[in-house]
This record gives sequence, structure tokens and C-alpha cells, in this order.
Amino acid sequence: MFVVLESERVRVGIVGLGKMGIMHACLLSTFANVEVGALCDKSRLMRKLAKRAFSGAQVTDSLEGFLGLDLDAVYVLTPIPSHYSIIKQIYGAGLVKNVFVEKTLTSNYSHSAELCSLSERQGGVTMVGYMKRFGVTFNHAKQLLDKQVLGELESFEAYAFSSDFADVPAGSTLSKARGGVIEDLGSHVVDLAEWFFGDLKVTETRVNSQISLGSEDDIGFSVTNKNGLQGHFEVSWRKQHYRMPEFGLSIQGTNGALDVNDDEVKLSLNGSVPKRWYRHDMADNVGFLLGGPEYYRENQQFIQAIVGGGASESSFRSTLKVDYILEQVRQRANE
Repeated sequence: MFVVLESERVRVGIVGLGKMGIMHACLLSTFANVEVGALCDKSRLMRKLAKRAFSGAQVTDSLEGFLGLDLDAVYVLTPIPSHYSIIKQIYGAGLVKNVFVEKTLTSNYSHSAELCSLSERQGGVTMVGYMKRFGVTFNHAKQLLDKQVLGELESFEAYAFSSDFADVPAGSTLSKARGGVIEDLGSHVVDLAEWFFGDLKVTETRVNSQISLGSEDDIGFSVTNKNGLQGHFEVSWRKQHYRMPEFGLSIQGTNGALDVNDDEVKLSLNGSVPKRWYRHDMADNVGFLLGGPEYYRENQQFIQAIVGGGASESSFRSTLKVDYILEQVRQRANE
């Protein structure tokens, strides 16, 4: 899908060595023109492991350890509540102008908007890790929608489910540590819907704090746009039998319906036999498979944008509307 210019070497730093940090560090190390030059984590154990796995990299417990290392980009892969302060520190210290951050950009819209403006003054490449944009099924659905095969769009139903907290007892604080289901899980499908339809506005919200007081565990909300499209989202991380998170949309238009999830695309035009495309038949191949092909592709595009110029598919600016919608959901819930 993307061609990396191997003649130019990109030196990256990784902040946060949890699951996502380790995965991205390992994926980046498979690119011929990328060097993982620095890693940062507060955990002594993770730093010890990082020194063994990345023997040529600087391993540190603070961003100050990145100074003077001539890095080209920094990946921020820490919990969502820390994104704002870390990215501000990166730009403030002049470490790099190219920044990748796992979703969501920050925990609130005003902070995300501030970082958007700050990044644009820096002039670098930015990316938020909405990897579903790089999934073959969702890309195929986007192509069909761009061709207007459904005619005038009328409505959609979207979902994001996992069983991460299905068996967590009441009173646990584990879910709050992840920031709430709307950020952790729902943001992916909100990003897909905004990418597909654009200009969504929240009209109604329901939040269920099932695990503990103030936790966001099950959320349903409705949206509309200027063309009259009506949509509804259901998001939960308490669904049984979802070993892996699953995302999907069912879209209705005047010409028929389109259903898409991680594994298949189904097009049902009025009066025609439904047509299906399955993920395993869609050339879902990448140079190195770890965590899912989408992760490799998003890294590939980020590095390509740094080397060849241009913006990424999911830049700070292009995904800012996701943070705005999440804020609308919470405001509606409080009302």
C-alpha cells in the first residue's frame, strides 16, 4: 500500500513500554530504514528488559534522557490521561516535530485542539493510532461509500464490544484506570464513522456506570449530520464472548445496505443477491505480522510521511473531531 524510501534513516524514540509500546518498538525495528534509538518508561523492570531487547538504544526513565539523541520522531504510547503533558513536553523541549500517539489524542477536546495548533506550528508529521482506518475491510467499505453505491445515506448502527471487564466485580477501580470505555474502545468506531460520514453531532446519550461510581462501562448515543443521516452507537467492554475487541457498522441507504466489521464486508443492494468480501481473501498481507496488519500499515504510513513529505491519514487535525464527539457524549450524559 505504501512505499518506504529506504535511503533515508528515521531514528525514533518510544515513550511507554506497556503492551502497545513493546509492539510498536518491535514492529518499527523490522523496517530497514528505522532505528529505535531511545526508549522511556518509569518501570525499572521494563527498562531492564528494554536494554536486553534493544541493546543499541538509550533507555531512560524520563524524557530528558532523549535530549541530544538526534531523534526524528517520538511515539507516545502511555495511558491516555498522560498524553497531553508528554506531547507538550516533547514540543516544548524541541525534541522532535514528528509525533505518533496512541488514541485518543488527549482526554478532552480543548487539550487536543491545543496540541493540534502546537503541532501545526512545529510543521511536522503527526498521527493518532486509529489503526482501524488501515484495516482492509473498513478500507473497502470506505471505497464503496465514496462510490455512492448505497445512493443517499439514511441511517447507520455502529458498535464496539469487548469482554475486558465482563467479569470484573462491582467496586473495582480497574476500568477507571483505562479512562472509560468511550475513549478506550468507542473512539475507534467513532473515528470510523467520522471518516465514513463526517460532521456528526451528538443528539442523545446513555451512560451506564456498572462497575464503580462514575466509571464509563456501557454507553449508547445517537448522532445526526447536516444531510439528515441518523446514527446510533453501542459501546461496551462488559460483553461476554468477545475475546478480542470487535468493531462494526451497518449502513442503510436508498439503494440498499452495507455491513462491515473486522472480518467481512457485505453489500446488499435492493433486488440483488448480497455480495460478500472476506478479510482472508483481501490480500491482508504486511511485511511483518504482530498484533494485526493494521498496526504495521499505520507505522509504514507514518514513516513514509516523514521521509517523503505529506500528512498521515489520521493526523492530529483529521482526528480532532473524534475528541469533540466524545466530549459531546459526556456533556449530554451530564445533562
